This record gives sequence, C-alpha cells and structure tokens, in this order.
Amino acid sequence: MNDAELRAGLLEHAYLEGDFLLRSGKRSRYYLDKYRFETRPDLLAALGDRIAATVREHEPQATRLAGPELGAVALAAAGSLASGLPFLIVRKIAKDYGTSRRIEGVYEQGESICLVEDVVTSGGALLEAVEAVREAGLVVRTAVCVVDREEGGADALARHAVRLRPLFRVSELLGARPVAEKRLG
Repeated sequence: MNDAELRAGLLEHAYLEGDFLLRSGKRSRYYLDKYRFETRPDLLAALGDRIAATVREHEPQATRLAGPELGAVALAAAGSLASGLPFLIVRKIAKDYGTSRRIEGVYEQGESICLVEDVVTSGGALLEAVEAVREAGLVVRTAVCVVDREEGGADALARHAVRLRPLFRVSELLGARPVAEKRLG
C-alpha cells in the first residue's frame, strides 16, 4: 500500500466529523478514531511497515518498541512484526496483581526504546509513557505516531528531549478539508 492509498484508507475508515471531546480536554469538529484503523489488518500491516521504516531511519539504535495501552499496543505489535524488534506495553498505572509492573515485557535498564503512538494532540499520553519508561531505566529520544494533529504535542515532547516523528501530519492527511483547523466555541 503506497502513501496515497494509506492516507485514503485512514480517512475512509477513521475520519469522523461532529462534536468531539479529545483526551487533551479540547473540543474538535473532527476525530480520527484509532480503533477504526488499528482493527483493519490491511491498514495495520501498512502502518507497521511505516513504523518499522521510521524507527530504522530516525532511531536505529532502538532495541525495542513501546506502546502505551490501550490504543498503541496494536501499532507497537505491528511495528514489532515488521521490524523484528520486541515491544513493550506501557500501562497507565501498574496493575495491583501478578507482577505489579507498569512496563510489560522483557527489557534491561539502559536499553534504547522508541515509543509508538496513534494520534497525538497535546502529547499528554506520550509524556506519561516517557516518564514511565524513563523511571524503569530505559532511554527514549524518539516517538513515532500515525497522525500528529499539530496542536502542540511535538513541542511538548521536545521540551522533554523526545522527537516526534509522525507518519502523517493532520494538514497532510486532511488537505483541503475545511473542518481540520476549526474549533468549536
């Protein structure tokens, strides 16, 4: 699947218009429903290939990928399959049973990882994951996301020494769609 086909597939299956409250607390006239693209094998495989290529290009020293639960786990798995790199799951909070770990998977302190995310708005979920992996002794300098909504997430991550590498920016994805930058009052 080439970039134009992937872009069209993301828009066809995941782009919704309406009145949406985002995780960041902002309201938006459009929403990119990650579950609508992450649950389609054709789109997920193509995204995994692009995640793997982006990691090879921008974070070649990474020994693992890591995805925050729940939304990025399928993407981290797809990137893992395409790259051959094992992946970790970053929980929102440590579970209170079993191993009681916040980072699931096998790793050693000091390893370099690349975070994987679906849609980035303010970067809040990724910043929580950055904090968790760094507390676990892992090194993170790069995060790959499917779509950067271009609403401050890249700058927020940069303030924490993490470079955001989007597969698509919302301006590229939506092109001339008039709702892309409008806000609800």
